[in-house]
Amino acid sequence: MVTSDEVIQEEVLREILGLVSRMDLNMSPPLMGQRIHRIIKEKTNQADPYKKHKESSNWLGLKLYPGMRSYVEEAKNPKEAAVQLAIAGNVIDLGVNSRVAESDIHKSIEEALNTPLNGNEKEFFQAISEARKILYLADNAGEIVFDKLLIEQLPIEKVTVAVRGFPIINDVTITDAQAVGLTKLVKVIDNGSDAPGTILAECSPEFQKRFHEADLIIAKGQGNYETLSDEEKDIFFLLKAKCQVIAEHAGCLLGDVILSRSAFGSTKRAVTAQV
Repeated sequence: MVTSDEVIQEEVLREILGLVSRMDLNMSPPLMGQRIHRIIKEKTNQADPYKKHKESSNWLGLKLYPGMRSYVEEAKNPKEAAVQLAIAGNVIDLGVNSRVAESDIHKSIEEALNTPLNGNEKEFFQAISEARKILYLADNAGEIVFDKLLIEQLPIEKVTVAVRGFPIINDVTITDAQAVGLTKLVKVIDNGSDAPGTILAECSPEFQKRFHEADLIIAKGQGNYETLSDEEKDIFFLLKAKCQVIAEHAGCLLGDVILSRSAFGSTKRAVTAQV
């Protein structure tokens, strides 16, 4: 994507092979991805190798936005429709797919709207209504437009959106949030990290403070699921199961659209219900 120089390509490949041979395979996939992509950026002298693809994804999302917003507004249950569309946008993932065409997005939207949601949206919106501070962890460029549809259904005054601190694959950054108008809708911060997920130990003190102060986290995508599943926070994960490992871990089928509450959040709900 960023160089046709075969010498540089070989250098990148050899260094990554060396890194992988020494890598602790118990590391989370986003941490592995972070290390690999740092080498790619350094060797190719490209700080944002996916820049053009992210711009294209944002443009495509904005092109589809008016139609999707009309669909949400006219839906029998606008909130449920917004959740399904937000998850449909999770198909825009260049860490999984080598390319995402407009036809892929249309297909994902159709599937999301016609596939039963693996989760409880009533519980989701109940938790939102009870929360005082909500932190929304965004995932990919382009997908952020789909997130906008859901964020518009939330109590905006409670919500802060977090994006990546530095470019990594096609994950969303402040630049992307500005490009799609999200910063005009809600407060947006970055997490200070270049990992394709949320590795708390590598995030900025400001982000960690926001994370710990929030009483509800909404986390988009597999990267956030892989890095935050074991955190003792009330987290709702919104994603599409794009690999068998994630599907098995989430207790669903490959390709399912998932709205899953963390084990900690589910325990918290059970205790509250008993009280």
